[in-house]
Amino acid sequence: MSKKRIITLMVVLIILTNIITFGATNLLTIKYKDKVIIPSKEYDQLTSLYNKYSKAMGLEGYIKENFLKDVDENKLMEGQLKGMFQALEDPYSVYMTEDEFKSFTEHTQGVYGGIGVIVTPGDDNLITVVSPIEGTPGERAGLRTGDKIIKVNGKEFTADNMDKAVKLMKGEPNTTVSITILRKDKGGKNDYIDIDIVREEIRLITVKSNVLQDDIGYIKITSFDELTYEDFMKNLNSIMNKNVSGIILDLRNNPGGLLNICVDIADELLGEGIIVYTETRNGERAYEKSNKKHIDIPLIVLVNEGSASASEILAGAIKDHNRGILIGNKTFGKGVVQRIRELSDGSGFKLTISEYFTPNGTNIHGIGIEPDIVVDLPEDVQEIGVENLEQDIQLRTAIEKLNEMIK
Repeated sequence: MSKKRIITLMVVLIILTNIITFGATNLLTIKYKDKVIIPSKEYDQLTSLYNKYSKAMGLEGYIKENFLKDVDENKLMEGQLKGMFQALEDPYSVYMTEDEFKSFTEHTQGVYGGIGVIVTPGDDNLITVVSPIEGTPGERAGLRTGDKIIKVNGKEFTADNMDKAVKLMKGEPNTTVSITILRKDKGGKNDYIDIDIVREEIRLITVKSNVLQDDIGYIKITSFDELTYEDFMKNLNSIMNKNVSGIILDLRNNPGGLLNICVDIADELLGEGIIVYTETRNGERAYEKSNKKHIDIPLIVLVNEGSASASEILAGAIKDHNRGILIGNKTFGKGVVQRIRELSDGSGFKLTISEYFTPNGTNIHGIGIEPDIVVDLPEDVQEIGVENLEQDIQLRTAIEKLNEMIK
């Protein structure tokens, strides 16, 4: 439809809206000298637009005229837009106000004030902890994967207004936020726990490395933000310069992040082949591939139920290419891709546009990836990694297995 025709239709739609109080049937009798003013094609289009939007316009007018209190028109419009995305019944598709979108993008940039916890809408419509970020107040306070955040500063929240809860948990460093979590104990009973957490400036150090016994390199990635690939390469080059014989890549409690960063890292570890491909509802596919150049030494990947999204893409590619061995627990199971867009007024949205598939054609959404070797951590183990090697039996198993592979 041409721009001129669209403008014409909009003008006439306004006219139709103004005369709506006289009844829809009158629209059929608008004539001049026995001729219909609106051409039939445009009339059909206007009728369709009228049927589509008249209820919302009518209700908006009724609210403004009759609601007990003053109506904020901007909030009313924002609410309509949020409702449009909520109607999709997809927890990952969300409309965000300007403040909410700004808060969201801070996570991918790597610096913000808050408690350091990654959350997602749960199937039970509760705000669910994917994982606390290592070294942050949230981790030190004892937050765990699977915890449900039901109150922030005494106010109840559900997944429907998760963005508001996240905004409230963020704030200036050295200020305190109170949260209430719902956690199931060993017997399945619900425990309600109140926690006061002092916010800090969260500068996400997403990559750490060590050289362990017997020349084993250890790299832990906690999320995939804009700085992660650069940090990964620095750490990878550092341990390779120490002539390590194998690498343990720790993706436990990594909630994911930017797909392109994950792909860049995968390209350093895999040989030539497919890393991941996505597919839209129309069957359109897009492939991400790696080249021949890669680090060619034995590799083990640690995963658990907090490994999600981009972590699963990386782990799935390594598993399907038989490039390494996965050890730990089944991953979170997020296999859909969101498009993120900022609008001209600073607001924005996330919209699920495709599913992703591992190189072998597996979609793990709602299922997760089974590790090659399942190792359960004791429930009383609160800290994992090289700092708690004695109790981290998943990492110890990885070291033992890697030594076998090297020999």
